[in-house]
Amino acid sequence: MSGETNNHRTGHCLCGAVRYRVPTPSEGEIAHCHCSMCRRAAGAVAVTWFTVPTEGLEMLGTPLEIYKSSAEVERGFCPTCHTPISFWSSKYPDTIDVTLATLDHPEEFAAQMHIWTESRLPWLKLDTHLPDRLGDPDEDDLH
Repeated sequence: MSGETNNHRTGHCLCGAVRYRVPTPSEGEIAHCHCSMCRRAAGAVAVTWFTVPTEGLEMLGTPLEIYKSSAEVERGFCPTCHTPISFWSSKYPDTIDVTLATLDHPEEFAAQMHIWTESRLPWLKLDTHLPDRLGDPDEDDLH
């Protein structure tokens, strides 16, 4: 089943080979990540992720290629155009993060926080009104 509803959203990679459907992102589940690994994986100054239940990521097109970027983390990307799509950590096996920019309508959602801000590039000024978390968003390190 594909298509957007109030409860689900669709997205795709740059070339369109990878298509997916996910539950609609909700409040508190969208964050700008500043960690150096996400920056390098995406070739960007930050990556905005939203979190959904792992079983909520429904692949509709070409399956993701998986790259194990650390002992605990698997990153999913399009095997054709290499667009980053997902981030899964064995630390939180029941959830998966999806790149907000790959949604068909990312303009409908906004980040609610910054995470891994100890790695933020010092010249980056993005959504400065949002709360910062030095590390893991599930740890109590709000600053």
